[in-house]
Amino acid sequence: MSWGTELWDQFDNLEKHTQWGIDILEKYIKFVKERTEIEVSYAKQLRNLSKKYQPKKNSKEEEEYRYTACKAFLSTLNEMNDYAGQHEVVSENLTSQILAGLARYVQELKQERKSHFHDGRKAQQHIETCWKQLESSKRRFERDCKEADRAQQYFEKMDADINVTKADVEKARQQAQVRHQMAEDSKADYSSILQKFNHEQREYYHTHIPHIFQKIQEMEERRIVRLGESMKTYAEVDRQVIPIIGKCLDGIVKAAECIDEKTDSQLVIEAYKSGFEPPGDIEFEDYTQPMKRTVSENSLSNSRGEGKAEPKFGGKPKGKLWPFIKKNKSPKQQKEPLSHRFNEFMTSKPKIHCFRSLKRGLSLKLGAAPEDFSNLPPEQRRKKLQQKVDELNKEIQKEMDQREAITKMKDVYLKNPQMGDPASLDHKLTEVIQNIDKLRLEAQKFEAWLAEVEGRLPARGEQRRQSGLYDAQPAPTVNNCAQARESSPDGSYTEEQSQESEVKVLATDFDDEFDDEEPLPAIGTCKALYTFDGQNEGTISVVEGETLYVIEEDKGDGWTRIRRNEDEEGYVPTSYVEVYLDKNAKGAKTYI
Repeated sequence: MSWGTELWDQFDNLEKHTQWGIDILEKYIKFVKERTEIEVSYAKQLRNLSKKYQPKKNSKEEEEYRYTACKAFLSTLNEMNDYAGQHEVVSENLTSQILAGLARYVQELKQERKSHFHDGRKAQQHIETCWKQLESSKRRFERDCKEADRAQQYFEKMDADINVTKADVEKARQQAQVRHQMAEDSKADYSSILQKFNHEQREYYHTHIPHIFQKIQEMEERRIVRLGESMKTYAEVDRQVIPIIGKCLDGIVKAAECIDEKTDSQLVIEAYKSGFEPPGDIEFEDYTQPMKRTVSENSLSNSRGEGKAEPKFGGKPKGKLWPFIKKNKSPKQQKEPLSHRFNEFMTSKPKIHCFRSLKRGLSLKLGAAPEDFSNLPPEQRRKKLQQKVDELNKEIQKEMDQREAITKMKDVYLKNPQMGDPASLDHKLTEVIQNIDKLRLEAQKFEAWLAEVEGRLPARGEQRRQSGLYDAQPAPTVNNCAQARESSPDGSYTEEQSQESEVKVLATDFDDEFDDEEPLPAIGTCKALYTFDGQNEGTISVVEGETLYVIEEDKGDGWTRIRRNEDEEGYVPTSYVEVYLDKNAKGAKTYI
C-alpha cells in the first residue's frame, strides 16, 4: 500500500490532505495551550480561595482555629493549596512536554512538506516540458510531410505538362526532393523526441512520483504518530499528579476524621469558664407586707413596716445572690406581677456597690484594662496570667541566649584582640542584663498574681469569696463594697457600670455610710514588694520595703485596704504587698 502507486494521479488532493493534517496538529496545539491556561487560572483561583479563608494573624479568628473542626478546615485549606499546586504542575508539564515539542515539529513538518511538493512540482514541470517538445516535433513532422506531399504533386503535374520547359520541371523535381528530405529529418527528430518522452514519462510515473509520494506518506504517518504520542503524554501528565491529588484528598479525609466533638466541647469550657460557683437560692420577698399597714402613712406601724422592708446597708444577707438581681430598696415602689419581676431578673444589670468598684468600673469603661486582668473571671484570669508568664519566660530565655552569645563573643575578642574590641560589647551586655532583670521582676509580679488566682479558684479546693454580691460573708461595715460583675455574651468578664443616675445615688449612699463609721481596727501588717503610685482616688501610694497596717484583706477583687496612719489609708493591689495577718483576727491567713 503506497501512495506512489495507488495515488499517482492525485497530486493536488495529497497536497490538500497534508495541509489539513498540519491544521489538525495546530488545532490540537491550540487546545492544549488553552487547557494549560485553564489549569493556571484554576490553580490561581484555588490559591486565592484558600488564602481568602485563611485565618488572619494576630486576630480573634486565629484563636478560633484551636478547635478540631477549625483545624480540619485549616488542613483542608492547606491541602487545597497543594491541590492547586498540582494543577500548576499539570500546566507546566503540558507546556514543556507537548506544546514546546509540537510547536517545533509543526515548523519542521511545514518545511518538509514544502520541500516534497516542490520536488513533485519540479518533476511535473519537466514532464510537461518534454510533452511540449514532443508535440512541437510532431507538428513539425506533420507539416513537413504535407509540404513534401504538395511538392511531389506539383512536380508530377509539371512533368506531365508538355508546355512546361525542362528547366521548370527540373526545378520542381529538386523542390520536391528538398521537401521530402525535410520530412525525413522531421520524422527522425520526432521519433527521437518521442522515445525520450516515453522514457521520461516512465521515470516520472514509476520512479520520481512514487518516491516523492512515498516521502509525503511517511511524513504524514509521522505526523499521525506524533499526534497520538502527544495525546498519550496528555493523559500521562494528568495521571502523574493523580497520586499526589489523592494524597491531598486523603489529607482532607484524615483531618475530618480527627474532628473530636468532645475535645471542642472541652475547649469551649476552657475558653468561657468563669470559675464562679452557681448562685444560691433567691430569698422570698414578701410583697403582702404593705397590705397590713394602716391608712396613715405617718404611723409608727407604717414606719416599722418600712424598716422591715428595707435591710440596712451593712446588714447580713441571708444567702448568695445571683449577680444580675437588682435589689429593690424603695418601699414605695408599686407591686408588679411575678412575670414582670422575672423579666426584670433576666434583663437587669447589677449596680456598682462601692466606690472602689465604681472607680475601677469607670476606668474599664474608658478602655484601660487592668494589668493583672482582674476584670476577668478567675478561670479566664488564670489563663491570661499563665499565658503572660509563658511569654515573659520566653523573652527571658531569649535575652539569656543573647547574653550568652555576647559573652562568648567577648571571650573570643579577649583571646584574639585583632578580631574586635571586648570593651565595645560591655554596653550591650549591660543592657541585656538589665532587660533580663526587668523581665524577671515582671515575671515575678505576674507569677504572684497567678499564684493568688490559683489559690482562690473553687476548683482547686479553696472556697474563697468572689465578691460580696455573690457570697454574702459577714464583714465589718463594708460588706457590700465588693465588685459587681457580669459575664458578657462573648465570654469576657468586665466590671459592670450602672447608669449615671444609679452611680450618683450609689456614690451618695457610699459617702453617707462612711461619714459616720468608726476607723477599722488593724488586722495585720504588710510589707510593700513594689512601689505603687496610687494616683487614682481611693488608692494609697506605697514605697518598696515600706511596712503598713492591714485593715481589710483582699475579698477576691485583687485589692487590699491598708493604713499608714490615722489620716492616710486606701487600697493597693494585693500582689504588690506581702500580708501578715494577725492569727487572732477572724479568718486570718498569711499569703503573698
